[in-house]
Amino acid sequence: MLVQPYLMFDGRCEEAIEFYRRAVGAETTMLMRFKDSPEPAPPGMVPPGSENKVMHAAMKIGDSTVMATDGGCQQKAAFEGFSLTLTVPNEAEADRRFNALAEGGQVRMPLAKTFFSPRFGMLQDKFGVGWMVIVAH
Repeated sequence: MLVQPYLMFDGRCEEAIEFYRRAVGAETTMLMRFKDSPEPAPPGMVPPGSENKVMHAAMKIGDSTVMATDGGCQQKAAFEGFSLTLTVPNEAEADRRFNALAEGGQVRMPLAKTFFSPRFGMLQDKFGVGWMVIVAH
């Protein structure tokens, strides 16, 4: 069994993919635009002019796959009730990745030593996605 996050950026998917490429080394392994779908979207699902938006994308981040879409392209993405956790091997990597993800976003808990990790912090990136960065023991 496998659980993978599927993030719906509601019109900002391509921007998010590029951001994650820079911030966490995400590698796009698949990207399909609405105009390239073998079947047309149901009427009213994709607003006119959104043909070039991302219907489906997959990004490899370390050993994980995160999938994404522009969804309905309404600019109303809401990422609530969850966070993605990025586990890194050392404090320098935690600092680098945390700072990159926090660019344009909001730090919820600055990186610091905790009882469970030499470095842990929480943030919301500029797209509203929650992240926890932790150094593995």
